Amino acid sequence: MPRSKSSIRWLREHFSDEYVKRALQEGYRSRAVYKLLEINEKDHLFRPGMTVVDLGAAPGGWSQLAARQIGKQGVVIALDILSMEPLPGVEFMEGDFRDAAVLERLLAVLGGRSVDLVLSDMAPNTSGIKAVDQPRGMYLAELALDFAGQCLRPGGDLLVKAFQGEGFDQFFKNLRTAFAAVVPRKPRASRARSAEQYLLARNYRG
Repeated sequence: MPRSKSSIRWLREHFSDEYVKRALQEGYRSRAVYKLLEINEKDHLFRPGMTVVDLGAAPGGWSQLAARQIGKQGVVIALDILSMEPLPGVEFMEGDFRDAAVLERLLAVLGGRSVDLVLSDMAPNTSGIKAVDQPRGMYLAELALDFAGQCLRPGGDLLVKAFQGEGFDQFFKNLRTAFAAVVPRKPRASRARSAEQYLLARNYRG
């Protein structure tokens, strides 16, 4: 089946992307790792021995970086609706985070252990219709916040992808209620045309 013009354009753009090239050269699983690297350089998210949960983890770039940063004494639990090749130091669960049974499985894996940092790079499959895609994206962000409220230790952090548009301002307010500080981040590796923004919520009130 011949590729469409849009898919050909995407492939051309993808393989000429500087972050795609760097990821291949430096052994990272995705260009998205450079978003997390830049945020970490600015905000110092990781410490040795942390417990980290990575939501929307596949193909594994963020989990890969987190495991390297926290060391062998730390724990990374990753979850995605897609399968993911194994990574050293990362325990992976496959499932749809929107499913209550999957959330229960994740909480069971944690076994009551308090989490230091929740990462969420979750995004919906897009339809190209903003009125459909925006609520889907914000729903995933709300699910990440709800999960953080169940598992974060007091003083823990949440880094979550949200999408500017309807629901964003209210979500920001919800974060401000639950955390002592919330700062927006738009890393250089985040494509300029994307409505995504990362919100770093620090010092969970508990």
